[in-house]
Amino acid sequence: RSRTSLQTCSTTRFRGVRVPVKVLMTWDISPEREQEYFEFVIGEFVPGVQRMGLQPIEAWATIYGNHPQIQVSLMAEDAPNARRILASPEWLHLSEQLFSFVKNYAHKVVPARGGFQF
Repeated sequence: RSRTSLQTCSTTRFRGVRVPVKVLMTWDISPEREQEYFEFVIGEFVPGVQRMGLQPIEAWATIYGNHPQIQVSLMAEDAPNARRILASPEWLHLSEQLFSFVKNYAHKVVPARGGFQF
């Protein structure tokens, strides 16, 4: 039901400075749950990830082509913090709720850089 990749750079510090990472998530909205999905994302998902310490920075929708319908980017302070959050009971609960509205979910953690990342 979901695909997960924790592809993180092994070095999360560069000259003593923490290197921010992005949690890149993709999914397709279940057609029969669109209205409930949007209510959940705005009312619960976004506030929930912010409480955990992830900052939503981008949300993209695919209009045409054979790609995931939605991509969301969340910024984390560094890779260890991202891994800690993604393993937390709060994340597991929130992601299980998300799974009731979406299919083909996947995420990965990558070093942050400017611009669109996929």
